[in-house]
Amino acid sequence: GYRSPNYVYRPAGTERIKLLLKNYRLSDDVAFRFSNRGWAEWPLTAEKYKSWIDSTQEEPVINLFMDFETFGEHQWADTGIFDFLGTFVGQWLSDENNNFLTASQACDAFDSVDEVSMERTVTWADSERDLSAWTGNRMQTEALGYLYGMENDILRSGDSGLINDWRNLQTSDHLYYMCTKWFTDGDVHAYFSPYESPYDAFLFYLNVLRDVHYRVNQHRKAVLE
Repeated sequence: GYRSPNYVYRPAGTERIKLLLKNYRLSDDVAFRFSNRGWAEWPLTAEKYKSWIDSTQEEPVINLFMDFETFGEHQWADTGIFDFLGTFVGQWLSDENNNFLTASQACDAFDSVDEVSMERTVTWADSERDLSAWTGNRMQTEALGYLYGMENDILRSGDSGLINDWRNLQTSDHLYYMCTKWFTDGDVHAYFSPYESPYDAFLFYLNVLRDVHYRVNQHRKAVLE
């Protein structure tokens, strides 16, 4: 709703739990847009970035949440990301009123100003910020149906190797690679995927599921014998 992410909140129905909201615009400016030459704000300098944060100075905490891989993997060294980071940190700390906090330190330092009720699952992914990055098409829902349909047989097997492989197949990246969105969201999915297309990701995944299903059947036969 109207709430700024630059405060500490609490989940609805709680008194002692603190809730931090991601400032996704400022976070994504670094995580996704930093090296995009088509971006109207490119190149992003430390001075410009600090000025954006300074414009929120009436608000107590700016939550910059991004993947660790942003620095050096998603944004390669030759984009200037490390120079940007070093310069920004130095400039930010040159003002004695500024500092950096961990999530726990931010929760200790500030009182919650209001409660926020999350009526549906909220994620960092895509423009919808929901589960559609993983469950938005028939390939994804079919893959999940096969995967979770094996649960009882997998767990009953007692085979630690089989159970471990099945759990690894629940890693969200497998479903993320099957996403068929277009435009900016599609570009992000394609950037992270090792496959030529989401359809290849689906076919490879189903082949692995078939192999796991075969191993379950072999295990059952061995027990009966």
